[in-house]
Amino acid sequence: MFIKRIAEIKLKDYLTKNKIIIILGARQVGKTTLIEEVVKNLKVKLLNLDIEVDKSRLTAAFSLPPFEAKKSFDNPDIFVVDEAQRLPEISRIVKGWYDAHLPLKVILLGSSSLNILDQSAENLTGRNIKLYLPPLLFKEIITHQSWYIDAFPKKIINQNFSDQINSLISQLITYGSYPETIVTSEKEQYLLNLVSDYLLKDIYQLNLIKSSDIIKKLLLLLAYQIGSEVSVNELSKTLQVSRVTINKYLDLLEKTFVIFRLPAFSTNQRKEITRNNKIYFWDTGVRNALIKDFSFFPNRSDLGHLWENWVIAEVAKKNLLEGEKYNLYFWRNTDGSEVDLVIKGTNTFKAYEIKWSKTNKIINKSFTNKYKIKAATITKNNILDLVF
Repeated sequence: MFIKRIAEIKLKDYLTKNKIIIILGARQVGKTTLIEEVVKNLKVKLLNLDIEVDKSRLTAAFSLPPFEAKKSFDNPDIFVVDEAQRLPEISRIVKGWYDAHLPLKVILLGSSSLNILDQSAENLTGRNIKLYLPPLLFKEIITHQSWYIDAFPKKIINQNFSDQINSLISQLITYGSYPETIVTSEKEQYLLNLVSDYLLKDIYQLNLIKSSDIIKKLLLLLAYQIGSEVSVNELSKTLQVSRVTINKYLDLLEKTFVIFRLPAFSTNQRKEITRNNKIYFWDTGVRNALIKDFSFFPNRSDLGHLWENWVIAEVAKKNLLEGEKYNLYFWRNTDGSEVDLVIKGTNTFKAYEIKWSKTNKIINKSFTNKYKIKAATITKNNILDLVF
């Protein structure tokens, strides 16, 4: 089953531009499937650099003049390189093809930003356009449900299909939104294999860490701390490694699209807490696989934090697809008052408290008094208002 991706529209637009296209996202989020769907009526050559034969063919083509290189691949209209980060020099060669005005659209796919962004960015400056592909969005998944009727306004969907929505949310929070988890009946085994075999593959292949045990332990600690402020000092002491190493590993986990950091929002650093970040997982199924807990609600003791992670990840995924138009934060002052999510852009300033169920408790008074805006409360009953 192919689930139509919001990214299709942007990719089709990018194909009309005279740019090298770089698509970045975690392994198995559907980058290759997206390409195959969008360019299925064109002559395409796809190489996967995780396959040594493909890697050797591409390396051999690099020694040829640009037009001869294209001819060696049977003159395709579009040339796609999957797992492009496996060959750091690819950016230099692709730059040569581009500057030679080769009649060829080049698309690089990468499951980490380590090489493509750090090394290719300099070589391809002004020549590339990037598209980030996260796991499936809730909006993409819900529109493929048999009970979903596109013509209904959101309020009617909320009222008439609350049981179906809650059931779908429960499944997605437990198993996440990787495309395979939507279609397979072996969801738990798939996710356990994912975190065991693929999650850190790029980090291991590029020999960027000294100890795989340390980064695995770090991931486990982070998995148990979602929704809480994370102290690098505490992580350093717990794992008995330096702060420099912890920061390096956190950076690597971000660049391989496992986690993302939410900084604190502040205009007064003396009265508000700004030092620590909150860390969330792009996919809650990955988080649950790390701690090996796939139990359903209401049996989970971590329901509140898991719901918060899922909601904020949905906003972050949508923001990523839209080109990161907004900055995302959390807010807390020294009195303990806090807001889970602050969305700030040029003409946007919104705040949200994220609760699984509706509460009558008055919250966010300190934030409202300081910034003159009221934080909305997002629950399972009005989630469509935020993620659609």
